[in-house]
Amino acid sequence: MDTTQRNHQNLAFVGDDGRSTASTVEISTNSPALRDNSDDQEAAKVPEERATWGKGVEFLMSCIAMSVGLGNVWRFPFTALDNGGGAFLIPYLIVLFLIGKPIYYLEMVIGQFSSRGSVKVFDLCPAMKGVGAGQAFQVFMLSTYYAALVAIIGRYFIESFRNPLPWSTCRAEWGIHCINSAPDASNWSQLESNDQRPQNYTMKSQNDRVITSSEWYFVKEVLHEKPNIEEGIGLPNWELVIGLFIAWSCVFFIIRRGVKSSGKASYFLALFPYVIMGVLLVRAVTLPGSIDGIYYFIKPQWGKILDPKVWYAAVTQCFYSLSVCFGNIIMYSSFNKFGHNVHRDAAIVTGLDTMTSLLAGFTIFGILGHLAHEIGTDDIGSVVKGGAGLAFISYPDAIAKFKNLPQIFSVLFFLMLFVLGIGSNIAMTSCSVTAIRDRFPNFGQWQCSLLIAVVSFFIGLMYITPGGQYMLTLVDFFGASMIALVLGIAELYTIGWIYGTDRLCKDIEFMLGRKVGLYWRLCWSIITPLIMTVILIYFYATYQPLTYNNIVYPNWSYSIGWLITAFGILQLPIWMIVAIVRDPGQTLGAKIRGAFTPKKNWGPSDPLLREQYHKEIENELTPKRGQGIWAAIKQNIFG
Repeated sequence: MDTTQRNHQNLAFVGDDGRSTASTVEISTNSPALRDNSDDQEAAKVPEERATWGKGVEFLMSCIAMSVGLGNVWRFPFTALDNGGGAFLIPYLIVLFLIGKPIYYLEMVIGQFSSRGSVKVFDLCPAMKGVGAGQAFQVFMLSTYYAALVAIIGRYFIESFRNPLPWSTCRAEWGIHCINSAPDASNWSQLESNDQRPQNYTMKSQNDRVITSSEWYFVKEVLHEKPNIEEGIGLPNWELVIGLFIAWSCVFFIIRRGVKSSGKASYFLALFPYVIMGVLLVRAVTLPGSIDGIYYFIKPQWGKILDPKVWYAAVTQCFYSLSVCFGNIIMYSSFNKFGHNVHRDAAIVTGLDTMTSLLAGFTIFGILGHLAHEIGTDDIGSVVKGGAGLAFISYPDAIAKFKNLPQIFSVLFFLMLFVLGIGSNIAMTSCSVTAIRDRFPNFGQWQCSLLIAVVSFFIGLMYITPGGQYMLTLVDFFGASMIALVLGIAELYTIGWIYGTDRLCKDIEFMLGRKVGLYWRLCWSIITPLIMTVILIYFYATYQPLTYNNIVYPNWSYSIGWLITAFGILQLPIWMIVAIVRDPGQTLGAKIRGAFTPKKNWGPSDPLLREQYHKEIENELTPKRGQGIWAAIKQNIFG
């Protein structure tokens, strides 16, 4: 009787409705789980109770704040524009259905089921722990430069209160090739008239091209950018150092108490950007010419729909927009109560992420349509250019062209970007903190958070130097793109075929009490890993040396980049060897089999529920063993 009462009082058994999720599981008070297990002392230990979200909705809001980020607002609209406009939405939605949604749900499930972070969750296959270790390294690198972007956004937010906007007009030191972004000073048609250029003017080089004041401001005043980094990257900009310190201070104070504090902040971080986006959308669609801009955004260019580059762009946009295969989703869901309805949450977040991208597209191109109307051109695509500097060059340039109170638009826009950036960085930093504390549980939450914030701050200083954008582009390419696909594919094959899709589906049935449909089985076992493998092959087949603004990097920087990539990917064989050596098997074959078998303490965090799970899963798997390879493959896919 006492055991049963402890069952219902344990948070691992309590759903969001306050009722026991173990009520359908019959657990005997004479269960062997209550006795000492000499075969696995670790399994016999009762772990310290893991923190959980205060309410289930806090988990949902945190996932929204994490997944709905900067990529939705400044990357998606122009990725769509460059890849067929409305026609891009077709491959994007297909990719979302076949890659984004299945991986999102999968990571939510294994995190919640095991109550383990992104590294420790690979207790399900100790030999593949390198996947989690590599992802932890990758997300740490991402968080360092993400905060630098937030620092630059903060600089623009502060400058947005000035009248006139500091990037709206040219300065004498910028030379004769500058054109004012503000509409009342000069415009493209004026500049291109013969009266605006010196007699016999010719453009001798790329450096002679006409540049808007917003671009000069970003390059000369914000970044103090160098033409190359042959002689080093220089010293940090003190104004951006303050912004970087504020960005990391915000992250630290929000995560210092773990999900208890970040869960409360998630309401604001998730919802406030939608308030601003709604205001901007309403204003955008009421401007003259806005409908033409929105139509330009959604008008399909059917000739591009079969272009493999379009499908590659759709996969990468979905992959990075949802933050799948980075460890963040596993980490957040590990703080859920056992039995929380993650199936519902995965559908909400993936759907909302796509809707937000479309909403941002309508807003941005509504504004661009108005600007084209003011300038007097029908070519909306020429009004603004995409690329890495889009948020800091094209958008400020567009905002400066508003004749009435551009400061309002600027303040709202950069405040929205700041909140989106902080929300995403909280997830990435929390992932690093959780990975460390899962390994060293006696390391306090706030001490670990402070340590990571301080270390990341000092690493982030290199991104706010005159050569900082060179380094940011380098780390983003070699530390994110080059690593993410490899580790993501390894994760999918590990869970889908080593651990097993069929076993994963049985875990879901045990945890949520619901059968898993054929769609999920086919995606997890065949479709999703196969598409990801094709994308990886395409990525390396079309690889070209990285450049920044068409400037080739010095050889030493490429060496740093490949070292970053190698460090992330080499986690796979390193941890595989470690797992095989550590396995207690008596022969090499036994050690290898043991390293690819879930640990004995794998399963729900509560020892009683875990013991019941082990009994049920053993009864399910035993009759299927020894039936041959084709029978095993069929069983894994179809159940």
